[in-house]
Amino acid sequence: MTIVTDAKNGKITEEMKIVAKNEGKDPEFIRRGIAAGRIVIPMTPYRDIKLCGIGEGLKTKVNASIGASSDIVDEEMEVAKAKAAEAAGADTLMELGTGGDFLGIRKKVCDAISLSVGSVPLYQAFITAAKRDGSIVHMTEDDLWYATEEQAKLGTNFMAIHTGINNIVLDRLKAHGRYGGLCSRGGAFMSTWMLHNEKENPLYAQFDYLCEILKEHEVTLSTGNGMRAGAVHDATDRAQVQELIINSECAQKAHDKYDLQVIVEGPGHVPLDQVEMNVKLMKAMSGGKPFYMLGPLVSDIGAGRDHIVTAIGASASAAAGCDFLCYVTPAEHLALPNLQDVVEGVKTSKIAAHVGDMVKYPETARDIDLAMGRARAKLDWEAQYKLALDPELARSIRDSRAPGDEDACTMCGDFCALKIVNKSYNLLK
Repeated sequence: MTIVTDAKNGKITEEMKIVAKNEGKDPEFIRRGIAAGRIVIPMTPYRDIKLCGIGEGLKTKVNASIGASSDIVDEEMEVAKAKAAEAAGADTLMELGTGGDFLGIRKKVCDAISLSVGSVPLYQAFITAAKRDGSIVHMTEDDLWYATEEQAKLGTNFMAIHTGINNIVLDRLKAHGRYGGLCSRGGAFMSTWMLHNEKENPLYAQFDYLCEILKEHEVTLSTGNGMRAGAVHDATDRAQVQELIINSECAQKAHDKYDLQVIVEGPGHVPLDQVEMNVKLMKAMSGGKPFYMLGPLVSDIGAGRDHIVTAIGASASAAAGCDFLCYVTPAEHLALPNLQDVVEGVKTSKIAAHVGDMVKYPETARDIDLAMGRARAKLDWEAQYKLALDPELARSIRDSRAPGDEDACTMCGDFCALKIVNKSYNLLK
């Protein structure tokens, strides 16, 4: 039995009640959404977590990604980044390490936070094969299944799994060509393995067996986006769309036949005029499954400020119906994110999620903005700090340039527009 089975049978579980309360929804709304595959609540039997609902009608959620690399392995720093991401307001975390002790680091991360933790099992499978046999092309199918099950037992409760890369997709990729190549590690790993061994992707060819493993451990499947564009000029090309078709078919089968919770992942670099179209295409193709947008970056020239580039695309994505955003940090394309990068990435994506929700749910999501507008009009600084996404930052900026007049700020000083008008006219509601 899974939560999807319960939902299809008309049962409202405790998890549904908790998410309903957090979202201000009726539990029956959550149950119907899970039964139809439009809402997921990532779960695990192996650790206690803070439940998070993702999908249609719910607030847009933000994921933070961390993980050691082959160049930088600092277990304690990864744990610190995980804690910082949770404190900054991340709704979920993905541990995507490709260096050091895979399981050891991930276990420490899972033990340190209460968030749902995601992973990409094929990283472990391919890198283990490279260390053991000298090349990623020597990975075995059993390596994939072993890594998936091993990570699930740690309490990793949603997994990006590259089910949509098959031989047809690679034919589309080769025929069409690309300016920016492949930016997905998972996509690069699997494509190389398939071409070298002249075999089909096991995650696609043996999808039923994969579903059995995920169902046994109550893991939410996130269909990996291995063909996502790494350059805006490659956005919405044939390889990406072909992978989406396959992933959508896999998502339907996983939900309908195996009662799995499923998320569909979306593209990375997308020009602004294609963002809404991509969201609507993904939603239509997948039957309204929760949509996880990786970014998107709407320009390729923002190195060092890619978190801002992403916020533009992410807010447009959320407004168009995207349910789940993967943050991007200032270090994107340049370096492994440090602690401050993680915090900055989360805060920036949280703003983008809220901006999107203001469009999706104007009747409720704008309430906090109205409260902030009133607090500013009244020059109520403590209320403004409380309502701000980052109260400590707001307070520290004002305190660092303290005004002579405590009611105003040093932007306008004696000539504060609000003070002038409020003194002469009563314009406040």
